[in-house]
Amino acid sequence: MGSRFAMECAEGEGSRLERRVSRACGLATAAFLGFLACGVAALATPPGAASAPGDIQSTAACTEPFDVRLWWSPRRPLADVRLRFIAVAEREPISELVAVDPAGRVMPLEAVERGGPPWSLVATIERPASGSWRVEARRGDHLVACRKVELGAANRSERQGAESAPSEMRGGWDRASEALYSVWIEHLFDAPPETSLGFPSLEPVLRDPARNLLHDYLGLGEDEPGPKALRATPDCADLPYFLRAYFAWKLRLPFGFRACSRGSSSAPPRCGPPATNQELMRLRDSLDAFKVFSRRVVDVVQSGNARTALDDEATDFYPVALDRDALRPGTIYADPYGHTLMIVHWVPQTSERSGLLLAVDAQPDASVGRKRFWEGTFLFASRLASAGPGFKEFRPLVPVSETGSGTEIGGATRLRALSNRELRVDSRFIPYSDQQAMLSPDAFYARMAQLINPKGVDPARAYEDTLDALVEQLETRLGSVENGERYMRANPRATIPMPEGSRIFETTGLWEDYSTPSRDMRLLIAMTVLTDLPERVVRHPELFVLGPLRPQEGRAEVERLHTQQISERTITYTRSDGSPWRLTVAEILARRPAFEMAYNPNDCIELRWGAAEGTREYETCHRHAPSEQRLRMAQYRAWFREMRRPPR
Repeated sequence: MGSRFAMECAEGEGSRLERRVSRACGLATAAFLGFLACGVAALATPPGAASAPGDIQSTAACTEPFDVRLWWSPRRPLADVRLRFIAVAEREPISELVAVDPAGRVMPLEAVERGGPPWSLVATIERPASGSWRVEARRGDHLVACRKVELGAANRSERQGAESAPSEMRGGWDRASEALYSVWIEHLFDAPPETSLGFPSLEPVLRDPARNLLHDYLGLGEDEPGPKALRATPDCADLPYFLRAYFAWKLRLPFGFRACSRGSSSAPPRCGPPATNQELMRLRDSLDAFKVFSRRVVDVVQSGNARTALDDEATDFYPVALDRDALRPGTIYADPYGHTLMIVHWVPQTSERSGLLLAVDAQPDASVGRKRFWEGTFLFASRLASAGPGFKEFRPLVPVSETGSGTEIGGATRLRALSNRELRVDSRFIPYSDQQAMLSPDAFYARMAQLINPKGVDPARAYEDTLDALVEQLETRLGSVENGERYMRANPRATIPMPEGSRIFETTGLWEDYSTPSRDMRLLIAMTVLTDLPERVVRHPELFVLGPLRPQEGRAEVERLHTQQISERTITYTRSDGSPWRLTVAEILARRPAFEMAYNPNDCIELRWGAAEGTREYETCHRHAPSEQRLRMAQYRAWFREMRRPPR
């Protein structure tokens, strides 16, 4: 970096501090030293801000302990251009961010707090003045980290020219960059827990500067809409890869992906060697290079990539322990049948509210939505020959010199994936763990329940949470089925071809876009989870706050609540003639057999919601799947009745 962007704390300390940071946490890239982490608020530099009071250590020497890191965005900050500061902590929260402007005025920054771990604060200054700024992270009265950043007055064209030149990546992933990645993911999908959060694709998420802490980080206008805009429409399997690749591109970190098989009934998927961003990122203008690279990623990646065996090392992911420190925003969940989700936020349990673990996933139509963890969405199976399911982290790629030394990723270096044994002991990363391989589904869900609600849950509240999750799943299905109806209305003569056998769950094209076999199997499982909850109180009383009640009495209380609430909770779909039709959860549960054959978009919407022939609800149905397709659906019905995916 040029002198205008040198980072230092206290006169003469800059170079020594940078060396200390590099040794302590591996921040070997200048790109890293230009970004600051989590929580968002916007403010303008207040006119006439007061000089530093005595309790603000604005002239104290800077330190940066192992568990606190400071970052800023954009990479090359400019006067009058939004400047975002981010503080990330590994061990405990940070209480305050304070900025000292070039005139020496002290500004406690309004910031949003999240986590953790990792914990973070994010604050934004909308129009910062040029000159030297100092930012301090504090815990109470104690200064725990600080940085200085010089804001130049360069215009955008100069900024673009500096970033368009070919450049080599330096350094690699470590604890600090992984923590920042978690903070970035959490911020992308932030919303109140009770809010239904969804987007037509990933594009509006990345193009929103309030959500994307890396928005225009490179100064190329790389996140703006327009004819040259970056296309961001990953589906289920692609979503974690696209986000990880995007983050790595912005911060010049290594990233790789593998071509994998889909596995078989007797063996999980196997993968080839990783393709990396090492060469592509040096070809030409980095925006064009990333467009090419990201297209290649989404063309190659498929559901088998995440379902690799838990002890396999030739993989893009590795399994981690079921504990709070390991399951961070950015951790993926691979279910046994090919669906992938990504953790985005933990909502802590309080006396008034149950805890939540929230994740996002993408659908074949590229829509992205947030979901809560529960058995109806996060499917788990143990000792499954065809897959290695569970929570996993991206397997790190580290730079290795051809001579066995050095850290720069250049012409004389290569990238190497860490082994499972190395990941057990390398303190830079979440440790590898085979814990999930040893758990039955019942033990897996019990462990997750303890993490999400460590104080236990009242049985009635547990039932209401489960019913809420089922209704959310039904509401999401409303949108998926309506997408198919919209296509059929626009193409009234069309018949969507139906794949044969197990390919109804894994295919491409119109069937993948508008059918719902995987979603409907998860819905059938979700119905079972709800109706089984009374027995769960007896099986796992340790998960519930029963007070003076015996487990059997807790079960009876939940059964009474179930009978009452399933008749009160409803959804409404739009019939073929445009009229609304309301269904209670009780009616939907009674239609369970009909949902075993409700996934074909060639059928009318009434059939897709389980309407029976001869009823008033069914009168508006005038479209049916071809008889040949209905015959095969009848043959496949046992898969849905038994809630088991067929072998490939």
